[in-house]
Amino acid sequence: MKRAFLKTLLVGAALAVGLTQVHAQDKGLVAISMPTKSSARWIADGNNMVKFFQEKGYKTDLQYAEDDIPNQLAQIENMVTKGPKVLVIAAIDGTTLSDVLQKAADRGVKVIAYDRLIRGSKNVDYYATFDNFQVGMLQAQYIEKALGLKDGKGPFNIELFGGSPDDNNAFFFYNGAMSVLQPYIDKGKLVVRSKQLGMDKVSTLRWDGAVAQARMDNLLSAFYSNAHVDAVLSPYDGLSIGIISSLKGVGYGSAQSPMPVVTGQDAEVPSIKSILKKEQTSTVFKDTRELAKVTVAMVDAMMAGKAPEVNDTKTYNNGVKVVPSYLLKPVTVDAGNWKQVLVDSGYYKESQIR
Repeated sequence: MKRAFLKTLLVGAALAVGLTQVHAQDKGLVAISMPTKSSARWIADGNNMVKFFQEKGYKTDLQYAEDDIPNQLAQIENMVTKGPKVLVIAAIDGTTLSDVLQKAADRGVKVIAYDRLIRGSKNVDYYATFDNFQVGMLQAQYIEKALGLKDGKGPFNIELFGGSPDDNNAFFFYNGAMSVLQPYIDKGKLVVRSKQLGMDKVSTLRWDGAVAQARMDNLLSAFYSNAHVDAVLSPYDGLSIGIISSLKGVGYGSAQSPMPVVTGQDAEVPSIKSILKKEQTSTVFKDTRELAKVTVAMVDAMMAGKAPEVNDTKTYNNGVKVVPSYLLKPVTVDAGNWKQVLVDSGYYKESQIR
């Protein structure tokens, strides 16, 4: 009798565990479209989302398009045929997805724009991102402080770089930075010797570091043969590394020709190493773990028939509608706080940097 009772208990417990596991995996499929694996941050974004979605009981389909627009369109079309509950998309070009998102909407698939706003479509339900205008402000404020502009120092020579013109965020980064820098340019405390201002002149297609390096080469040879660059506004670490390679190629980084202030974004490992070598000056850290958590919370709320938490309902107009958004706060990182922000938080191991 005792054996039979124990056997019944064990079978019951096994069934309960089995039912729990089935229930945990019963939330459906979330399809995740990322732009490229060429940037470490997008790999982290993808991995974090898969981890957090699966912990919540969702199945995931994660694909990278390697910065190829037709490839991303084909991947998303294929994802839609698999019947996901939600599409999470970090677009390569935020203006190219209207048709495929209409197909998704026709099948009842919800859409979250991830980090990059999807433009020109009514079929974007929510947007999860960082405060992109503040990212640009933080970069510019670092230049402002490093050069002592608030104290009236100057004039200093500066050159400006922008992100990819097909990425809506690039304009927010640039506009945020210029909200700080433009008054100093107007007063003559900052001088853009090339006179290249505005995203139409300073953008860098596909955030390509090699393109930024080539442009910096041209700027140095055309405008700085007898002058020194004091600061370079760079919106992304991958561009910063290219810009620094160009500067080092003509002798910057020596006692006679010190490295200018060079900003960045994403706290990628090569740039943190560059900061410790006193080449790049700062970067802006965006904790992709937190962005992934916000995205998972949005999906969970929608699947429960609730409205996801948002903190911005005015800023992100995609040309058809204002997309309700959740904005996370970015953080400036330099040689003084990198360990506290990146290592102590568990984002990196110190062995990855040193």
